Amino acid sequence: MQDPAQHYFKCTDRERAAFEAGIKLGTIYHQYVGIPINLTNLESLENAIRQSVLVQPFVKEAQVRIDRDIVNKRQGVYKYITLSGDMMDVSLTIKYREEEVKARLRYVPDMDYPLMYLEGD
Repeated sequence: MQDPAQHYFKCTDRERAAFEAGIKLGTIYHQYVGIPINLTNLESLENAIRQSVLVQPFVKEAQVRIDRDIVNKRQGVYKYITLSGDMMDVSLTIKYREEEVKARLRYVPDMDYPLMYLEGD
């Protein structure tokens, strides 16, 4: 794929792949946290998130999972809640030229935080 923005980036191809991964994960998190969910719409939401990120440049693979146990435990009187970071587990593979990075968004209990990070090869 030709990259018309290439000349704006003063970095290595691996750094560019990592940058792209961060943009994608940040977009997923900030776009979808707060959306109303219950057990009936999780699969379609997971698929919508996956499909929306797959159309973006340099995304080779994407997996999205929402923790059904958390959703089931937290449903209130109206049988829905809103999506939060501790429910999300997203894995992306980004390929920029010949460089690939694997990035992840998942809740890390020890930190009590939905962390975005690069995974090892």
